[in-house]
Amino acid sequence: MPMSAPHRARRWHRYWDKKSGSYDAEMRRWDQRLFGDSRSWACSRASGATLEVAVGSGLNLPEYPASVRLTGIDLSERMLDLARARAAELDRQVELRQANAHQLPFGDAEFDTVVCTFGLCAIPDPHQAVREMIRVLRSGGALVLVDHVRSTSALFRTGQWLLERITVPLGGEHFLRRPRELVEAHGLRIEEADRFKRGIVERLIARQAPVG
Repeated sequence: MPMSAPHRARRWHRYWDKKSGSYDAEMRRWDQRLFGDSRSWACSRASGATLEVAVGSGLNLPEYPASVRLTGIDLSERMLDLARARAAELDRQVELRQANAHQLPFGDAEFDTVVCTFGLCAIPDPHQAVREMIRVLRSGGALVLVDHVRSTSALFRTGQWLLERITVPLGGEHFLRRPRELVEAHGLRIEEADRFKRGIVERLIARQAPVG
């Protein structure tokens, strides 16, 4: 019998809580092998009041400009504990909250920048998550996304499809998504985009059209 959505969400929540112990070491290996300077690339684009969705263990925190007023949310409380410890080590003021990306606990147009790195791949409903990110952006605000996406290579896409047979049931992690399509469907203007490593890594900046 297929799992219900609430049961599946609870299972994935437990998975990411458990994974928090090995997450930093694993992501640093991927940064070296695949993602390159994507974290510094994304964070350097932030300005003003900035929200990071799926902040995880706070690996991005050292990369943000000092002038940024930073808020971060994540579903996993254990990941947030790591992020709080990292913020304390950096002596960085960050508001960290446990929250669901499907329903961000903020009012409309609260942030100048929204950042999400390697998070949309594991959010159950990326359409709703992108909709929420756009909702909390101010007029003219920037949405900064980095993720692993479906490859431009048919051979690599086959491998990604096979990998999803394991990773989606286990932790809800997808490899064939394309966040850019979601952003464009909501009418944001792509200001800057980059794609590399056989098209597997994509990073972009999209901007809200100013009102008036």
